Amino acid sequence: MQDDKVLFTEKVPAGKRTYFLDVVENFKGHKYLKFTESRANDGQYIRQSVRIFQEDFDKIFTAFDSIKGFLAANHVPVAPPVREEKKEERDDSGAEKKNEDYGDLSF
Repeated sequence: MQDDKVLFTEKVPAGKRTYFLDVVENFKGHKYLKFTESRANDGQYIRQSVRIFQEDFDKIFTAFDSIKGFLAANHVPVAPPVREEKKEERDDSGAEKKNEDYGDLSF
């Protein structure tokens, strides 16, 4: 069996997650959308995918338009990106270590 061919990819970095939206063509020439969420978990990447087949594109796009309209009409706020807080490093005495950043030291 031949591998499916990725025709187009849109990568969406979103904090701890990354989304990939792919347009894919199978060996019979049929196209489908593949939405994949990728996230790190204990040093390994977990991926989950959903495939939307060509005959359902219009239904899915109509549903996305409805969702977009609902969010706009109801002023649903978009959550700010999640940032991991930097942990302060401490030396053996418990004092905070100074971060000595010397920039680019290449000569």
